[in-house]
Amino acid sequence: MGNVAVLERQDSGAATLENVIVEWIGRVGVVTLNRPQALNALSEGLIRDLENALDHFENEPGTHVIVITGSEKAFAAGADIKEMVDKTYMDAYLGDFITTGWERLSQCRKPVIGAIAGYALGGGCELAMMCDILIAADNAKFAQPEITIGTIPGAGGTQRLTCAIGKSKAMEMCLTGNMISATDAEKAGLVSRVVPLDQLRQEALILAEKIASMSLPVAMMVKECVNRSYETTLTEGLKFERRVFHSTFALEDRKEGMEAFIGKRKPVFKGE
Repeated sequence: MGNVAVLERQDSGAATLENVIVEWIGRVGVVTLNRPQALNALSEGLIRDLENALDHFENEPGTHVIVITGSEKAFAAGADIKEMVDKTYMDAYLGDFITTGWERLSQCRKPVIGAIAGYALGGGCELAMMCDILIAADNAKFAQPEITIGTIPGAGGTQRLTCAIGKSKAMEMCLTGNMISATDAEKAGLVSRVVPLDQLRQEALILAEKIASMSLPVAMMVKECVNRSYETTLTEGLKFERRVFHSTFALEDRKEGMEAFIGKRKPVFKGE
């Protein structure tokens, strides 16, 4: 893992690791994938740097929301094929390939917004699907093309994609490797909305700042409850939601929010 000390808040508001750029914008942490020469292909080094940045933002009390983005040309064009081509089965199995580090984004407790422009292919599409909300630029393209190189998705492409867009569409994408446009991704429910490319960063930050203005523990509870809906029955999910709802009555933020509503003023959440 990279040197965490590098990620102390900088006077410039940004820090650069080898493969990612990290920014602090108020209560929003921004991670920009930065391997432009490889269309942000997800190398082991990039995954380590991303994991480092996510660890930092998760542990930093002043960061409430995380935004993940890439370049205008590519969010991420997939896993780095050059690092995979010579691996054997035992290399992949014993090394638990595409597990260590790769699942870190899906394990974030704070809300994560993906701002997707250009290509989000293979591992790039899978990485995007680990985010909680996806905003796509109008030039974004999504695909799971692993079948075209003789393998299958290995970081959730057959699983998260099916949850997001349904069996038939996911099956078509995974069996053909065909790309879908940002507009089709929105229609299918893969992304929340589509915006002009030159407005992508601004729209992602506006959304992030709005979420960051809410009570952080409540936002984390909302995320946990919504994610639970994908992993349990409706009956069990409702029970889980109810208990988490009850737990909000232990929060000062819940009391403040309700008193502010009654008093017709803006609440001041303290994360307590």
